[in-house]
Amino acid sequence: MSNEYRKLLTVITESAIERDLLADMERLGAHGYTVTDARGKGSRGVRDAGWGEAGNIRVEVLCDDATAQAIALHLRMRYYDNYAMILFMSEVQVLRPEKF
Repeated sequence: MSNEYRKLLTVITESAIERDLLADMERLGAHGYTVTDARGKGSRGVRDAGWGEAGNIRVEVLCDDATAQAIALHLRMRYYDNYAMILFMSEVQVLRPEKF
C-alpha cells in the first residue's frame, strides 16, 4: 500500500452559494470535489435542508496542501462575513495518488 498523503478540505455552507463556490474551487486548482446535502445546527440556527435554498451542503476536496490552503484562504476572505460557513482540513492517506 502506498504512503501518499493529501489534504482533505471540507466546507459546510449554504447551498445558495454552491455554483459560485465550486467555480472558485476549480479556478484555484481543485481537480474534483464531492457535494452532499447537509443539515444541522450551529451559531446561525438550524438548517434542516427542507428547502433547497435554505439547506446546507458539504463539499469535500482532496488535493495537495498548497491548493487546500489557497482555497481555504479565498473562501474565508470572500464568504465568511456574509454566509454560514465552516472549513476544516485533515491529512488523509490516498490509495490512488495520481488522481489528486
